[in-house]
Amino acid sequence: MWALQYSAEPPAIVTNLPVVKKMPKIVRDLMGLPATLGRVGDLEIRLATTKKEIRKAQRLRYRVFFEEGHAIPDRTAALLRRDICPFDRVCDHLLVIDHAARSTHLKRKKSRVVGAYRFLRQDVAMRNFGFYSTAEFDVTSLIARHPGKRFMELGRSCVLEAYRSKRVIELLWQGIAAYVQHHGIDVMFGCASFEGVRPQDHAEALGYLHHHAKAKGDYAASALANRYSRMDVLGAKDIDPRRAIAAMPPLVKGYLRIGARFGDGAVIDWQFNTTDVLVILAVDQIEARYLNHFIPQKVAMAA
Repeated sequence: MWALQYSAEPPAIVTNLPVVKKMPKIVRDLMGLPATLGRVGDLEIRLATTKKEIRKAQRLRYRVFFEEGHAIPDRTAALLRRDICPFDRVCDHLLVIDHAARSTHLKRKKSRVVGAYRFLRQDVAMRNFGFYSTAEFDVTSLIARHPGKRFMELGRSCVLEAYRSKRVIELLWQGIAAYVQHHGIDVMFGCASFEGVRPQDHAEALGYLHHHAKAKGDYAASALANRYSRMDVLGAKDIDPRRAIAAMPPLVKGYLRIGARFGDGAVIDWQFNTTDVLVILAVDQIEARYLNHFIPQKVAMAA
């Protein structure tokens, strides 16, 4: 029974996140990668290089996660209206900027961050405080099984509602492509979320991921034992594949489409009001027909 898989009441929020420290004004050396990775019309895909740009990403995340998604902000986030996370200091931030956005009050064009992704490379994580996902999933064992490969964590993906189009999603993927190629990344991973804290509401979609897209062998990974919620309450024969895929969030559906695999077990994130799954995407296992997403030259520079 689902009722046996998790408590009906959220536990006290316990966090072992590192302390938030003040960021310098100039925060990034991109190691030879240009900040601007491409532009299509008025939309630019770029990496943040300053504290100001990262704060814009934090404001976008607050709007999407807390105002739209009903996550629970702490006092600082609520006061500043920014999704503030200590990992932001050491991560790289991919931004989609609309240079033709209209200012609400001044009725004139004003550049606006409308999409964001956060990257944490293995070498950077090891020099600082590890990966964000380790609070929910055993990724340490996964990485240990691949000593010769470079891992990168993807996180905090969000797009402003009015911009959730194929064009913007492709820009994000093309930005990921340039970054992955430049840094020689072999495997990407990270959390993807279903809305709400009731796994039973997503039983068919979670069951499909478990039965048809679970990571196996050297790429197997599981939710932490004390946070584990079953994904296989429904048997494979009880799942309608078409209906299950249709019920998935766009991000999960997109990962599945390009060949990602998923960890064993879901995790309830009470603060963000989500049910999380672990996504694992080996670059050499990406579906051939989607490889264009990982060719940096595909990022158009046309006006």
